[in-house]
Amino acid sequence: MNGRINWHVMSALFTQYERSARRHLLEAMAVYVRVAELGSFTQAAQQLGLPKASISTAVQRLEATLGTRLLHRTTRQVRMTQDGLAFYERSRDLLADVDELQGMFQPAAAALRGRLRVDLPLGTARHLVMPRLPEFVRAHPELEIELGSSDRRVDLVHEGFDCVLRVGTLSDSSLVARPLGRYRLVNCASAGYLAEFGTPRTPDDLAGHRLVHYVPELGTRSRGFELGGAGADGAEGTGRWLPMAGAVTVNNSEAYLAACLAGLGLIQVPEPGVRELLRQGRLVEVLPAWRPPPMPVSLLYPHRRHLPRRVQVFMAWLEEVVRPELEA
Repeated sequence: MNGRINWHVMSALFTQYERSARRHLLEAMAVYVRVAELGSFTQAAQQLGLPKASISTAVQRLEATLGTRLLHRTTRQVRMTQDGLAFYERSRDLLADVDELQGMFQPAAAALRGRLRVDLPLGTARHLVMPRLPEFVRAHPELEIELGSSDRRVDLVHEGFDCVLRVGTLSDSSLVARPLGRYRLVNCASAGYLAEFGTPRTPDDLAGHRLVHYVPELGTRSRGFELGGAGADGAEGTGRWLPMAGAVTVNNSEAYLAACLAGLGLIQVPEPGVRELLRQGRLVEVLPAWRPPPMPVSLLYPHRRHLPRRVQVFMAWLEEVVRPELEA
């Protein structure tokens, strides 16, 4: 080249370098967001499937690039600095925007890819979603679905869930909630229990019966039997709680239903989860005029301007599956 600079080659090299730098920056931002949300390098490494050293190096290089400290590190905890909090909020939105941009011009039928992590109540997962999930998997075979099912209230952000379905009153003000409807609740007992103890006809009869107590955490106290609906005279119920005796307390819906089937007492549950058992006669509805008030059902997801298309598609499908079982 006789000592002259080939500007076309230099331009191509700079362009390649800039693209590489931007890609590495986005990757570092994604790592930082996960560390910030989990408050742990170790947990972030486990979730991202990377060595802990790589996670630490990525954050250190990011801090060097930005010229500021993003995290306070101690032997016990990792927490964001003020600059780190501001960068976290901008990074979270930017990464969501990038994810959205990548799929913006793809046809609607383009294959969905990536990991999808959701959490559902046990009963909803077992009776409504799992029987229909094969159709969603067949429609989107390149998705990696992680489906948690429990009755505990998961930390959507800390545990990396894309969306969760929750039953009951909401308290997560930092999340976006999409109300879907309400679960109709019924009072049930097993046929064997009623044969032994008789069928309660009014709330006054409950004094001679037992309740299977349900609590979110063992060690806490059940409030008892919830009276709602309209009484036998047509008057609206008070929605009050009636203390009841009971030998068994459980903390998940599967054990709750099993205890009832075993004849250990009355339960109050969403009707879709026991519909078949009622049809078979293994369970019997009691006090239908005093059903508990319906429980709200909501989809929750992180507060983002744009959700990845895979999350939008799954939430639309989930709503389609669940909504027929709900009342307005």
